[in-house]
Amino acid sequence: MKKTIIITFIWIGFVGAISFMESWLKFQAPGITTKLGLGIGRLVFKALNIMEIVFSITIIASLVMPLRKQKLQFSYTFLIVIFIVILQTFWLLPILNEQAELIIQDIEIKKGNFHFVFVLLEVIKIICLFFFGFNQLKKLTYKVE
Repeated sequence: MKKTIIITFIWIGFVGAISFMESWLKFQAPGITTKLGLGIGRLVFKALNIMEIVFSITIIASLVMPLRKQKLQFSYTFLIVIFIVILQTFWLLPILNEQAELIIQDIEIKKGNFHFVFVLLEVIKIICLFFFGFNQLKKLTYKVE
């Protein structure tokens, strides 16, 4: 359970630092063009997505492994996080990558809501991870007492 708590809060840090700081701060740096910023962003978000998959698998494994001792108690907030990661991996990130590639190639794209949807899902993901992490922490605290 301790591993789950640690990974959860590290995950929150990753999403917060990348989605809400790096993603827009890089465009404020001198000499960073839109094309360069989009290229960097694609690499960073691909790496974040890989880490989120690793975090997801690790947390699922840590929740399932102790099953011999007790029944599985899965969290709806964590299920929402898993759903969001799957949605982003197989639907949203490919669309955003394609749009970024078109912009990098100087091809005009229609404005869409995909970026807004991505940001909204990141906010929901962080909120769910906080609730999940604090609930895991509460369970650990009650076990100790």
